Amino acid sequence: MPLAPKDFNNKPFEYHRELELLIENITNLGVGIGRYEGWVIMVPNVAIGEQVRCRIYRNHNNYSEADLIEILEPSPERIESHCPLFGICGGCQYQHLIYDVQLKLKRQHVKELLQKLAYADVDVQPTIGTDQIYYYRSKLTPHFERNAQKIGFLKMGCRFEVVDIEQCCIATHAINEKFKTLRQEVRKKSFKRGGTLLLRDTGDGVETNPANIITQAIGPSRFQVYAGEFFQNNPYILPTFTDYIIDEASGDGIEFLLDIYCGVGVFGIYGSEKFRSIIGIEINGRAIALARQNAAINNISNIRFIEDSAENIFMERLSDAIKTSIILDPPRKGCNEAFLQKLVNFSPKKIIYVSCSPDTQARDIKFLLQHHYAIHRVQPFDLFPQTRHIENVITLLV
Repeated sequence: MPLAPKDFNNKPFEYHRELELLIENITNLGVGIGRYEGWVIMVPNVAIGEQVRCRIYRNHNNYSEADLIEILEPSPERIESHCPLFGICGGCQYQHLIYDVQLKLKRQHVKELLQKLAYADVDVQPTIGTDQIYYYRSKLTPHFERNAQKIGFLKMGCRFEVVDIEQCCIATHAINEKFKTLRQEVRKKSFKRGGTLLLRDTGDGVETNPANIITQAIGPSRFQVYAGEFFQNNPYILPTFTDYIIDEASGDGIEFLLDIYCGVGVFGIYGSEKFRSIIGIEINGRAIALARQNAAINNISNIRFIEDSAENIFMERLSDAIKTSIILDPPRKGCNEAFLQKLVNFSPKKIIYVSCSPDTQARDIKFLLQHHYAIHRVQPFDLFPQTRHIENVITLLV
C-alpha cells in the first residue's frame, strides 16, 4: 500500500482503504454519496443506484472522499463518456449520464438547496436544456504549468496538477481548431510561472487577447465586450434564456426596469421595447462604458447606465415601485445584506434573480422571503451540459 501524505488523517479509514458502496444520491457538486457503516463517502463519476468499489484518499470530520475504482453494478442511466479524459480532467462531471438524467439532477439540486438554505419547499420547473450538448462553449481558459508542457485543465480532485488536453469536447469546433496552433506557440516560449490562456469564439473567429473588444450577438441585439470579461458563453441557449428573463420581468403593469449588476447592459438593452424606461447599474467602469456604447449601437434611447455599487441605485430618483421590476444577476458570491435591505425597503413589484450559484442564491432568497416576498416561479437552465453547473432564475412577487 502506498505511503499516506504526511498530513493524512487516518480516522475513520487508513489511506487507500478499499470499500464497496451503494450510491444513494449525487450532490450539487456532481459527486456521488454512499455510506459505509453509516459513514458518508463521496465518490465522483457515479450514478444513483450503482454498486461501486472505491478507494479512500481523504478523511474529513464527518465524511470521507474516495476515488472510483470499479463499477460493480452499473446503472441503466450510465453511458459511455464522449471524452477519453473524462474522470481525469476536472472540467466535466456528468458525461457518463444520459442527458435527461443530467437535467433531472439539476432540477433536484435547485429544489434541495432552496429547501436546505431558504427553508422554501416550492415547485421547481423542469430544467430547460439544449439540443447542443457538446461543442457549445464559446469561451475556454486552459491553464499551463511553468514549462508549458501540460496545457489544459486541473485534474479531478486536485488544486494544482494540470491535465494536458489536445481538444475539449464541450468547446466549439472553432476554439478546438485554434487551440491546436496556440498550444504549439505557447510551448515554444519560456515562462517564469504558469498561466492561463484565453480562447473566445466570436462567430467570426477566435480571440486570444483578453484586452481586445469583441462583438457578441443575442438574437438581433449586438454587444461589445472585452474578450476576457464576463459574457454568457453558450450562444445556443442564450436567446431562450434571455427571452425568459425579460418575459418574467415585464407585463402585469410593469413600466420600469432596474438592471442590477448590469455588466455591458444585456438585459436592459435586449428587453428595452417592453419597458418605458430602464436604469442599469454596475461597479465595473469599463463595462459601463461599453454598456453605453451598446445602447447606441442598438439604437436604444430609453436606458441609462450608472457606474456605482449596487446598493447606491436606491439613491437615485426611482419610479413607482409597484410598476417596477428588478433583474438581479450578481457575481457567484451573491448579494450583500446592505443591498438586500435597501431592495426590500424599495419593494419593487417583481424581482427576477438570475444566478450561476444556486447555493448563494438560496441564501439571498431566504432574506427576501423573510421580508414580504414570495416565490412565484423557479426555472433552472442548462447552460453547461456535461457539467454540474446550473443557471437558475427565480421570480419573486411582493
